[in-house]
Amino acid sequence: MVLWYQGIFEQLENLRDSEQGAKMSAYMQNRFSFLGIPKPVLKQLIKPYLQISRKLEFDWEFVRLCWENPNREVQYVAVEYILLHEKQFLDTDIDKIRELITEKSWWETVDSLDCVAGTIVMKYPYLKEKMRQWSLSENLWLRRVAIDFQQKYKEKTDTALLEEIICNNFGSNEFFINKAIGWSLREYSKVNPEWVRGFVDRYRDVLSNLSIKEASKYL
Repeated sequence: MVLWYQGIFEQLENLRDSEQGAKMSAYMQNRFSFLGIPKPVLKQLIKPYLQISRKLEFDWEFVRLCWENPNREVQYVAVEYILLHEKQFLDTDIDKIRELITEKSWWETVDSLDCVAGTIVMKYPYLKEKMRQWSLSENLWLRRVAIDFQQKYKEKTDTALLEEIICNNFGSNEFFINKAIGWSLREYSKVNPEWVRGFVDRYRDVLSNLSIKEASKYL
């Protein structure tokens, strides 16, 4: 049986640029190894594969293969594949997304997966409770996703939950948490600036300066 992604890893390896890969790794604080493939080139390479995958059932085994690969670009391939198919996901898939969030974690993959979590929760509202739990997790990336999962909800944003989750993360000195708080408020301010303005005023004494700065961008 010929798999839809047959040859993709070999093609990626053939584009290896060690010098560029070292620069990309340094940019990510040397947390990951990179092949050195620019994002536009990567997207162009995987485009025909993803087109084939549209006609097939989602394959979590492919995602795991990507996540276990030592090269960061291969995780990017998995993220693009997930984003293409996110509307197909069931409620049980939230736990698989959780695994990806907590493995090989850094902002560039997590900030794509938060939207996927948001899509699943929108489809299965009872999973809001899981987001509430994530907002209290010891894992900062789960907390970041809980803060930001509603970014695309616009007028459908559950403001009571947003407020609760943000309040659960007050007092953090973690840049990625305080930035996420500001981002979530900034995005919602495009729809309901009065609510965001009121929120910032109510909690000004406990919001970080970074969160206030980000939240106030469009106010």
